[in-house]
Amino acid sequence: MSTFPVELRGVSTRFGKQWIHRGIDLAVPAGEVVALVGGSGSGKTTLLRQMVGLLHPAEGEVKVFGERLDAGSRHEQLARRRRFGMLFQHGALFSAFTVFANIAFPLREFGVRDEGLLRDLVLLKMAMVELEPDVALRMPAELSGGMVKRVALARALALEPELLVLDEPTAGLDPDLSSAFVELIRSLHRALGLTVILVTHDLDTLAALATRVAVLSAGRILAFGTLDEVTNVRDPFIDRFFHGARSQAALARGLGAG
Repeated sequence: MSTFPVELRGVSTRFGKQWIHRGIDLAVPAGEVVALVGGSGSGKTTLLRQMVGLLHPAEGEVKVFGERLDAGSRHEQLARRRRFGMLFQHGALFSAFTVFANIAFPLREFGVRDEGLLRDLVLLKMAMVELEPDVALRMPAELSGGMVKRVALARALALEPELLVLDEPTAGLDPDLSSAFVELIRSLHRALGLTVILVTHDLDTLAALATRVAVLSAGRILAFGTLDEVTNVRDPFIDRFFHGARSQAALARGLGAG
């Protein structure tokens, strides 16, 4: 078994004539919480989507659990995809489905047909993200922003993944809800032994959650390491991103929360 749940080798990304990434190499160690950060347009979410097969690089390869996502038979590909879950930035819940149906969707897709078992699994996932059972019958339009995030997280965890991929997990949440959601992710990471990869622009979230940070700039990985290691790299982008007064205050808050 690979000790790197996600590996990028020489990944280059192009939209039209514009190159977003050029020759990115990154190996995410098992059990870590890795934050991808970078300026607007640096391709953070694009890279995240390539890791789960929603986009494909122009050059290079992406491996998940030591294999390309498209390697092997359809059965082997589906088995590989069961091993990761993704939380999209705005939840991406199915608006016409109840909370129950949203969380049950991946379970049904992967073959759970027994309605009693399905009910038990959905309620278990809801409990894991601290949602009461009566929420199951609500529609997404009836949920607060924080509850949408929790439902989406329950759906991402439905198949008991080893790898959890999060796109801006605290975007749109007020500070109290953001802190509570960060603590939930942190507790799930510890309890389930997850590897977590997240994109975030929020330095409070980064400092509270990340065990390693990958900095994207000018189409490449500028630095990868612990927060201390990354912030000690002498580079104009890192200086602007991490060392301003507001950035330092946010990092201090996040580290205090962690």
